[in-house]
Amino acid sequence: MKNKICKMLVLGAMTLSSVSANAGAGLDRIAESGELRACFDAGYMPFEMKSKNNNYVGFDIDLGKEMARQMGVKYVPVNTAWDGIIPALITGKCDLIMAGMTINAQRNMKVNFADPYIVVGQSIILNPKLRGKISSYKDLNAPEYTVTSKLGTTGEVVVKRMLSKAKYNAFETETDAAMEVINGKADAMIYDMPFVSIYTAQNSDKVDSILEPFTYEPLGWAVKQGDADMINFLNNFLRQIKGDGTYDRIYDKWFKSDDWLKQIN
Repeated sequence: MKNKICKMLVLGAMTLSSVSANAGAGLDRIAESGELRACFDAGYMPFEMKSKNNNYVGFDIDLGKEMARQMGVKYVPVNTAWDGIIPALITGKCDLIMAGMTINAQRNMKVNFADPYIVVGQSIILNPKLRGKISSYKDLNAPEYTVTSKLGTTGEVVVKRMLSKAKYNAFETETDAAMEVINGKADAMIYDMPFVSIYTAQNSDKVDSILEPFTYEPLGWAVKQGDADMINFLNNFLRQIKGDGTYDRIYDKWFKSDDWLKQIN
């Protein structure tokens, strides 16, 4: 019995030691390297996009740059395919994910999330031929309709869970999924409201939309599990910029104006 107790104490001490060692690992690496490496998947308007002059721009990009500025380090963008973005974080290719990522249980089993920095939900890009016929996602939940979304996103999860009777086609990018609707190969696309809003405005002569979100989805920045100090920093940073007006200034730039469209068109 004593041996078992001793082994349990040793294992417990090792676990606590491991957690303690990892608690501030992210901040230590950033301070030592002088770089804040942020993972994202360019193409999610207006969160992260590639401009005409090949720079990365967007809501998340500006927030990342402001974070790096306050840290006193260089902001380093790490454009990563969506299906590999969590592995990229876990293997140390970036310090955090700033990519409009919805907080959910499955992701939270692999990474830790800071408090939500914005809340969005799923909306619908609709083929104009269905104008007046479709008024809700429920109307699309039938075998005669084809719905698209982006592979590996909450849009895909929502389609499979809430529109299970419809035919579903997944695509690698948001643009490809939306183009199916424009080309008449799909009846609707299910995706995050900001993208749906902007894409509809850009293609108002080709698509309709139902903008009112029908899901609740908080977006959060993700870091490696066990890094309590990094989570503490992110929450305090968010609280600070929301309190001093910085967040509102950046938000208004990307969500209340379309001037930025000139950078990518």
